[in-house]
Amino acid sequence: MKIIAYLKPSCGWSNGVRAIMRKHGLAYEDVDIINNRDNYAEMVRKSGQPLSPCVEIDGVMLADISGEEVENYMISNNLVKPNDVVPEVPTNAACTDEEHAKMATKTIRFF
Repeated sequence: MKIIAYLKPSCGWSNGVRAIMRKHGLAYEDVDIINNRDNYAEMVRKSGQPLSPCVEIDGVMLADISGEEVENYMISNNLVKPNDVVPEVPTNAACTDEEHAKMATKTIRFF
């Protein structure tokens, strides 16, 4: 299975997607859409919309999706089997107010 995850380096939704990948022991490409504008442009072009996370699984784009929704898609399509592993972070949650405040202090520069 080829998985490309268009994610923010630090984000509740993005971290939820990463947690699901770890839960199922899946290899995936973690594409930074914040620090590389070409990556963001690729995500928008492929997904047809600007919101993240977006996860492409074997050519199928799941746009603006939570980790929980990614897992449901994979289970429903027999790509993974349900398991009892408990993710270490929420898989369906936005950043906390504290995380948003911390991110707002960082300067993002595109090269």
